[in-house]
Amino acid sequence: MIKKFFARGWVFLVLAFIYIPIFILIVYSFNNGKTIGVWEQFSFKWYGKLGEIKDVVLNTVLLAVISATIATILGTLGAIGLYYSKGKFGKVVNGASQIPVVNSEVVTACALVMLFMIIGAEHRSLFGLYVGHIVLTAPFVVLSVIPKLKQMDSSLYEAALDLGATPTQALFKVVLPEILPGVFTGFMLAVTLSLDDYIITATLAPLGYDTISTAVYKAIALTTEKASEQVPIYRALTTVIFIITLSVVVISNVRAQKIAKRKGVK
Repeated sequence: MIKKFFARGWVFLVLAFIYIPIFILIVYSFNNGKTIGVWEQFSFKWYGKLGEIKDVVLNTVLLAVISATIATILGTLGAIGLYYSKGKFGKVVNGASQIPVVNSEVVTACALVMLFMIIGAEHRSLFGLYVGHIVLTAPFVVLSVIPKLKQMDSSLYEAALDLGATPTQALFKVVLPEILPGVFTGFMLAVTLSLDDYIITATLAPLGYDTISTAVYKAIALTTEKASEQVPIYRALTTVIFIITLSVVVISNVRAQKIAKRKGVK
Protein backbone atom coordinates (compact mmCIF):
# COMPACT_ATOMS: atom_id res chain seq x y z
CA MET A 1 0.00 0.00 0.00
CA ILE A 2 2.75 2.46 0.98
CA LYS A 3 4.84 1.43 -2.02
CA LYS A 4 1.90 2.08 -4.34
CA PHE A 5 1.27 5.45 -2.68
CA PHE A 6 4.85 6.61 -3.19
CA ALA A 7 4.89 5.28 -6.77
CA ARG A 8 1.75 7.25 -7.64
CA GLY A 9 3.04 10.28 -5.75
CA TRP A 10 6.26 10.22 -7.77
CA VAL A 11 4.30 10.06 -11.03
CA PHE A 12 2.14 12.96 -9.87
CA LEU A 13 5.21 15.07 -9.06
CA VAL A 14 6.75 14.40 -12.47
CA LEU A 15 3.51 15.30 -14.27
CA ALA A 16 3.10 18.41 -12.12
CA PHE A 17 6.67 19.50 -12.91
CA ILE A 18 5.96 19.14 -16.63
CA TYR A 19 2.46 20.62 -16.86
CA ILE A 20 2.21 23.33 -14.18
CA PRO A 21 4.16 25.91 -16.26
CA ILE A 22 1.90 25.18 -19.24
CA PHE A 23 -1.24 25.56 -17.13
CA ILE A 24 0.04 28.89 -15.79
CA LEU A 25 0.49 30.13 -19.35
CA ILE A 26 -3.00 28.91 -20.25
CA VAL A 27 -4.60 30.68 -17.27
CA TYR A 28 -2.85 33.98 -17.96
CA SER A 29 -3.67 33.80 -21.66
CA PHE A 30 -7.18 34.83 -20.52
CA ASN A 31 -5.83 37.76 -18.50
CA ASN A 32 -6.48 41.24 -19.83
CA GLY A 33 -3.06 42.35 -18.56
CA LYS A 34 0.35 41.62 -20.03
CA THR A 35 2.20 40.41 -16.94
CA ILE A 36 2.11 36.92 -15.46
CA GLY A 37 1.39 37.12 -11.73
CA VAL A 38 -0.77 40.23 -11.97
CA TRP A 39 -4.40 39.33 -12.70
CA GLU A 40 -6.48 42.20 -14.04
CA GLN A 41 -9.61 40.86 -15.73
CA PHE A 42 -10.82 37.77 -17.60
CA SER A 43 -10.68 38.49 -21.32
CA PHE A 44 -10.28 36.95 -24.78
CA LYS A 45 -8.36 40.05 -25.86
CA TRP A 46 -5.15 38.24 -26.84
CA TYR A 47 -7.00 35.55 -28.79
CA GLY A 48 -8.52 38.29 -30.89
CA LYS A 49 -5.00 39.45 -31.80
CA LEU A 50 -3.76 36.07 -33.04
CA GLY A 51 -4.14 37.39 -36.58
CA GLU A 52 -1.16 39.70 -35.94
CA ILE A 53 1.20 36.71 -35.91
CA LYS A 54 -0.39 34.73 -38.75
CA ASP A 55 2.70 35.18 -40.94
CA VAL A 56 4.93 33.72 -38.23
CA VAL A 57 2.62 30.71 -37.80
CA LEU A 58 2.44 30.20 -41.58
CA ASN A 59 6.25 30.32 -41.88
CA THR A 60 6.56 27.76 -39.10
CA VAL A 61 4.00 25.34 -40.52
CA LEU A 62 5.31 25.52 -44.10
CA LEU A 63 8.90 25.03 -42.94
CA ALA A 64 7.92 22.05 -40.78
CA VAL A 65 5.73 20.29 -43.36
CA ILE A 66 7.97 20.79 -46.39
CA SER A 67 11.25 19.96 -44.63
CA ALA A 68 9.65 16.97 -42.86
CA THR A 69 8.28 15.64 -46.18
CA ILE A 70 11.70 15.81 -47.84
CA ALA A 71 13.39 14.41 -44.72
CA THR A 72 10.90 11.52 -44.64
CA ILE A 73 11.61 10.60 -48.26
CA LEU A 74 15.38 10.77 -47.79
CA GLY A 75 15.27 9.10 -44.38
CA THR A 76 13.09 6.23 -45.61
CA LEU A 77 15.31 5.57 -48.62
CA GLY A 78 18.36 5.84 -46.38
CA ALA A 79 16.90 3.39 -43.86
CA ILE A 80 16.16 0.86 -46.60
CA GLY A 81 19.69 1.25 -47.96
CA LEU A 82 21.18 0.83 -44.48
CA TYR A 83 19.06 -2.23 -43.76
CA TYR A 84 20.16 -4.03 -46.89
CA SER A 85 23.82 -2.95 -46.58
CA LYS A 86 25.90 -5.81 -45.28
CA GLY A 87 29.37 -6.17 -43.83
CA LYS A 88 31.64 -3.50 -42.40
CA PHE A 89 30.41 -0.84 -44.81
CA GLY A 90 26.84 -1.18 -43.54
CA LYS A 91 27.97 -0.96 -39.90
CA VAL A 92 30.08 2.13 -40.54
CA VAL A 93 27.31 3.93 -42.42
CA ASN A 94 24.74 2.91 -39.80
CA GLY A 95 26.93 4.33 -37.05
CA ALA A 96 27.55 7.53 -39.00
CA SER A 97 23.80 8.00 -39.51
CA GLN A 98 23.26 8.10 -35.74
CA ILE A 99 25.84 10.84 -35.07
CA PRO A 100 23.46 13.74 -35.95
CA VAL A 101 20.94 12.34 -33.45
CA VAL A 102 23.29 12.64 -30.47
CA ASN A 103 25.12 15.66 -31.85
CA SER A 104 24.40 19.12 -30.48
CA GLU A 105 22.30 21.40 -32.70
CA VAL A 106 24.90 24.12 -32.22
CA VAL A 107 27.53 21.89 -33.85
CA THR A 108 25.16 21.10 -36.73
CA ALA A 109 24.34 24.78 -37.26
CA CYS A 110 28.00 25.85 -37.20
CA ALA A 111 28.97 23.03 -39.57
CA LEU A 112 26.29 24.09 -42.04
CA VAL A 113 27.39 27.73 -41.88
CA MET A 114 31.00 26.73 -42.61
CA LEU A 115 29.86 24.44 -45.44
CA PHE A 116 27.90 27.25 -47.11
CA MET A 117 30.88 29.58 -46.71
CA ILE A 118 33.22 27.02 -48.33
CA ILE A 119 30.99 26.54 -51.37
CA GLY A 120 30.38 30.29 -51.61
CA ALA A 121 26.65 30.18 -50.84
CA GLU A 122 24.71 32.53 -48.60
CA HIS A 123 23.91 30.66 -45.38
CA ARG A 124 21.17 33.07 -44.32
CA SER A 125 18.65 32.04 -46.96
CA LEU A 126 15.49 29.98 -47.26
CA PHE A 127 17.48 27.30 -49.05
CA GLY A 128 19.99 27.11 -46.19
CA LEU A 129 17.18 27.07 -43.62
CA TYR A 130 15.37 24.18 -45.30
CA VAL A 131 18.64 22.25 -45.70
CA GLY A 132 19.34 22.76 -42.01
CA HIS A 133 15.94 21.41 -40.95
CA ILE A 134 16.25 18.43 -43.29
CA VAL A 135 19.71 17.62 -41.89
CA LEU A 136 18.27 17.90 -38.37
CA THR A 137 15.22 15.68 -38.90
CA ALA A 138 16.21 13.05 -41.49
CA PRO A 139 18.29 10.90 -39.04
CA PHE A 140 15.26 10.60 -36.76
CA VAL A 141 13.22 9.28 -39.68
CA VAL A 142 15.90 6.65 -40.24
CA LEU A 143 15.66 5.60 -36.58
CA SER A 144 11.86 5.30 -36.90
CA VAL A 145 11.92 3.21 -40.08
CA ILE A 146 14.77 0.81 -39.25
CA PRO A 147 12.81 -1.07 -36.50
CA LYS A 148 9.91 -1.67 -38.91
CA LEU A 149 12.33 -3.07 -41.49
CA LYS A 150 13.74 -5.43 -38.86
CA GLN A 151 10.21 -6.59 -37.95
CA MET A 152 9.40 -7.27 -41.61
CA ASP A 153 9.92 -10.73 -43.06
CA SER A 154 13.18 -10.28 -44.98
CA SER A 155 12.17 -12.91 -47.53
CA LEU A 156 9.18 -10.87 -48.80
CA TYR A 157 11.31 -8.67 -51.02
CA GLU A 158 13.17 -11.63 -52.55
CA ALA A 159 9.87 -13.47 -53.03
CA ALA A 160 8.42 -10.52 -54.92
CA LEU A 161 11.46 -10.47 -57.21
CA ASP A 162 11.17 -14.22 -57.79
CA LEU A 163 7.52 -13.77 -58.77
CA GLY A 164 8.45 -11.31 -61.51
CA ALA A 165 8.25 -7.93 -59.81
CA THR A 166 10.86 -5.34 -60.64
CA PRO A 167 12.93 -3.89 -57.75
CA THR A 168 10.85 -0.69 -57.92
CA GLN A 169 7.56 -2.62 -57.84
CA ALA A 170 8.78 -4.74 -54.95
CA LEU A 171 9.77 -1.60 -53.05
CA PHE A 172 6.44 0.20 -53.46
CA LYS A 173 4.09 -2.81 -53.31
CA VAL A 174 5.82 -5.00 -50.71
CA VAL A 175 8.34 -3.10 -48.59
CA LEU A 176 6.65 0.30 -48.18
CA PRO A 177 3.25 -1.08 -47.02
CA GLU A 178 5.08 -3.09 -44.34
CA ILE A 179 7.06 -0.12 -43.00
CA LEU A 180 4.38 2.56 -43.48
CA PRO A 181 3.69 2.99 -39.71
CA GLY A 182 7.38 3.70 -39.15
CA VAL A 183 7.43 6.16 -42.06
CA PHE A 184 4.41 8.01 -40.63
CA THR A 185 5.98 8.06 -37.16
CA GLY A 186 9.19 9.44 -38.64
CA PHE A 187 7.26 12.14 -40.50
CA MET A 188 5.41 13.25 -37.36
CA LEU A 189 8.65 13.25 -35.38
CA ALA A 190 10.31 15.35 -38.09
CA VAL A 191 7.43 17.85 -38.03
CA THR A 192 7.66 18.10 -34.24
CA LEU A 193 11.43 18.64 -34.27
CA SER A 194 11.14 21.31 -36.96
CA LEU A 195 8.37 23.15 -35.11
CA ASP A 196 10.42 23.06 -31.92
CA ASP A 197 13.79 24.09 -33.35
CA TYR A 198 15.35 27.42 -32.46
CA ILE A 199 19.16 27.18 -32.87
CA ILE A 200 19.30 26.14 -36.53
CA THR A 201 16.47 28.50 -37.44
CA ALA A 202 18.10 31.47 -35.69
CA THR A 203 21.43 30.68 -37.38
CA LEU A 204 20.26 30.04 -40.95
CA ALA A 205 17.00 31.97 -41.38
CA PRO A 206 17.06 35.07 -43.64
CA LEU A 207 16.96 38.42 -41.84
CA GLY A 208 13.34 39.33 -41.13
CA TYR A 209 12.14 35.73 -41.47
CA ASP A 210 10.70 34.41 -38.19
CA THR A 211 9.20 31.17 -36.98
CA ILE A 212 7.36 30.81 -33.68
CA SER A 213 10.55 29.93 -31.77
CA THR A 214 12.57 32.92 -33.01
CA ALA A 215 9.61 35.30 -32.77
CA VAL A 216 8.94 34.31 -29.13
CA TYR A 217 12.60 34.86 -28.26
CA LYS A 218 12.60 38.31 -29.88
CA ALA A 219 9.33 39.25 -28.15
CA ILE A 220 10.81 38.34 -24.76
CA ALA A 221 14.34 39.66 -25.34
CA LEU A 222 13.42 43.02 -26.88
CA THR A 223 12.18 45.81 -24.64
CA THR A 224 10.14 47.72 -27.22
CA GLU A 225 6.43 48.35 -26.75
CA LYS A 226 5.55 46.25 -29.82
CA ALA A 227 7.58 43.30 -28.52
CA SER A 228 6.00 43.44 -25.06
CA GLU A 229 2.57 43.59 -26.71
CA GLN A 230 3.22 40.32 -28.55
CA VAL A 231 4.26 38.25 -25.52
CA PRO A 232 0.68 37.64 -24.26
CA ILE A 233 -0.41 36.86 -27.84
CA TYR A 234 2.02 33.93 -27.82
CA ARG A 235 0.47 32.75 -24.56
CA ALA A 236 -2.83 32.51 -26.41
CA LEU A 237 -1.10 30.69 -29.26
CA THR A 238 0.43 28.28 -26.73
CA THR A 239 -3.05 27.49 -25.41
CA VAL A 240 -4.40 26.82 -28.90
CA ILE A 241 -1.46 24.52 -29.74
CA PHE A 242 -1.83 22.66 -26.43
CA ILE A 243 -5.57 22.10 -26.94
CA ILE A 244 -5.02 20.82 -30.49
CA THR A 245 -2.24 18.48 -29.35
CA LEU A 246 -4.30 17.21 -26.41
CA SER A 247 -7.30 16.59 -28.67
CA VAL A 248 -5.19 14.60 -31.16
CA VAL A 249 -3.71 12.47 -28.37
CA VAL A 250 -7.10 11.77 -26.76
CA ILE A 251 -8.76 10.91 -30.09
CA SER A 252 -5.85 8.63 -31.07
CA ASN A 253 -5.97 6.79 -27.73
CA VAL A 254 -9.76 6.37 -27.86
CA ARG A 255 -9.54 5.07 -31.41
CA ALA A 256 -6.74 2.66 -30.48
CA GLN A 257 -8.77 1.33 -27.56
CA LYS A 258 -11.82 0.76 -29.79
CA ILE A 259 -9.68 -1.11 -32.34
CA ALA A 260 -8.16 -3.22 -29.54
CA LYS A 261 -11.63 -4.07 -28.19
CA ARG A 262 -12.85 -5.08 -31.65
CA LYS A 263 -9.87 -7.37 -32.10
CA GLY A 264 -10.48 -8.79 -28.64
CA VAL A 265 -14.12 -9.54 -29.48
CA LYS A 266 -13.13 -11.24 -32.72
